[in-house]
Amino acid sequence: MLLAAGAPPYDGAGVLAFLAARAIPGVEAVVDGTYRRSLALPGGPAVVAVTPDGAGIDVELLALADPGDAPAALAACRHLFGLDSGGADADAALGADPILGPLVAARPGVRVPGATDGFEVAVRAVLGQQITVARARDLAGRIVAAAGEPLPCGHGEIIRLFPTPERLAGVDDAVLAMPRTRAGALRALATSSLPLDAPADAAALQQLHGIGPWTAGYVALRLGDPDVFLGGDVVVRATLRALGASPSDAERWRPWRSLAVVHLWRAATGVRPVPLQPGR
Repeated sequence: MLLAAGAPPYDGAGVLAFLAARAIPGVEAVVDGTYRRSLALPGGPAVVAVTPDGAGIDVELLALADPGDAPAALAACRHLFGLDSGGADADAALGADPILGPLVAARPGVRVPGATDGFEVAVRAVLGQQITVARARDLAGRIVAAAGEPLPCGHGEIIRLFPTPERLAGVDDAVLAMPRTRAGALRALATSSLPLDAPADAAALQQLHGIGPWTAGYVALRLGDPDVFLGGDVVVRATLRALGASPSDAERWRPWRSLAVVHLWRAATGVRPVPLQPGR
């Protein structure tokens, strides 16, 4: 099924590259321009295949336990690929800025990658603290292999669901091969029962030991808040310095600061867009 971007142009290739760099073995895979992943839906598990282009995404439902979950699966794909983030209005606003204007002109239609599940993106954010994207992906793959529920019928590399909070809370310490503070933050997250359904929910993450402003902001950004500025992100800061700018310039990028962050990540040279923050 074809899902059009809310307001073209649409940089689907950029979203695909972002997701490909973070694809968790067993749950996600990107092959020949198509992203595949498992989803936990109300009626049971599903597997989707998403192929983006310059106008939107083509979604194929490879497996669906309950046909009634089709709208939920399509909505998850739409949000994950940022079809309704940014667009012409955001490009026009940021394109007029002396710092961001050249970045917008070079990459029109950049979107903010979304999420299919708030708990999953929070776990990813905690795992990504102070390590590379590749290392965080490997750690997530280890956790999925230990705690992700196997799919009744896998599709190629897609063989498991991302762990539920209950399954993650029960993993052995050996699976969480990371600093104690970060492992503790994961366990606190898994047992917290915090709702993570909307961007505003992310602020409560800072109540948990080991989770600070960067993680909460990153989760809010991925959940759809259009105006998050990750001023403590090392790549954002490095790119701003290279452009002769500073975090204070971000005030004039409201209400599109989340998109500005993605532009700064995309513009980084020699540094990957790795979310970093000190544990609290």
